Amino acid sequence: MPSEPSSEGKKILLATPRGYCAGVDRAVDAVEKALELYGAPVYVRKEIVHNKFVVETLTERGAIFVHDTDEVPEGARVVFSAHGVSPAVHEQAAQRSLITIDATCPLVTKVHKQAVRFADEDFDILLIGHEGHEEVEGTQGEAPEHIQVVNGPEDVAAVQVRDPNRVVWISQTTLSVDETLKTVELLRERFPNLIDPPSDDICYATQNRQGAVKAMAPQSDVVIVVGSANSSNSVRLVEVALEAGAGAAYRVDKASEVCADWFANAKTVGVTSGASVPEILVRDVVAVLKSAGFTEVENVATAQEDVRFSLPKNLRADLKATGAEVDRPHKARDKNAKISNARANRSM
Repeated sequence: MPSEPSSEGKKILLATPRGYCAGVDRAVDAVEKALELYGAPVYVRKEIVHNKFVVETLTERGAIFVHDTDEVPEGARVVFSAHGVSPAVHEQAAQRSLITIDATCPLVTKVHKQAVRFADEDFDILLIGHEGHEEVEGTQGEAPEHIQVVNGPEDVAAVQVRDPNRVVWISQTTLSVDETLKTVELLRERFPNLIDPPSDDICYATQNRQGAVKAMAPQSDVVIVVGSANSSNSVRLVEVALEAGAGAAYRVDKASEVCADWFANAKTVGVTSGASVPEILVRDVVAVLKSAGFTEVENVATAQEDVRFSLPKNLRADLKATGAEVDRPHKARDKNAKISNARANRSM
């Protein structure tokens, strides 16, 4: 750990990558573009991404967030969130003649396709993830008779399968990499012929953000993670920071939640954010730390990200038909000017 703090040389370590991933950028952009193109209201099933500030900012612009499709007026337009939905939700929307914009992250869609394929081949599918999370509900809905959720290592002993030689695991994309691997190891002890999915289901953004925190945490007296309580990847970043050697770690939604007592005796504070967090919220936290004497800022970069995803096909087609701009800037985290320029310190 760093030496005892003094009145000089207080430092902020800023993790890179942090904040918006390509899937979040695409989903938020889809709602923004829909509001611009079709006008308000545009309905959104569940939170488009798990971030209070983003949801409230889009609400102010005319998005209406609902829990389920039956709350959307028949024939209205609805956006499905980045976490994905089950086939049953698509069917419900069709029955209500809803115009859907599917903003499911393509990496989540990949997991859905894996689930369908393995179910068609009559495998028992062990879905490692948190029961009740929207992404897990959507994936399980693809083949509920074949999929059982394994919340973590503590669930492994209770898993029951029809044929131990025909078992495959898949996972929620936003889990802790280390926790997932531990669960897989325990499952493999019970089922030695357990099949891995064709590729690692933990998304690149989750791995990269955890990797940056692992590099930063041993140098940090305190780590502050910006992200909402229902953001799985943000909550995991706090855990990763502590496991990697941070003196303490805290999660905040916004700068006003930062407590001065956390870093009163600190020399170095690490700062990062979950994959659904706009950069303006990080800047506000950095400003609070600077006002407390942490004037030096050092970037801790462990990966470069240049992933980008196209907008949903039907929205993209409608935008092209009107001559509107469709392509988005290359770096997702620096895009989203409307969200980033909104006032982050307003009441939430």
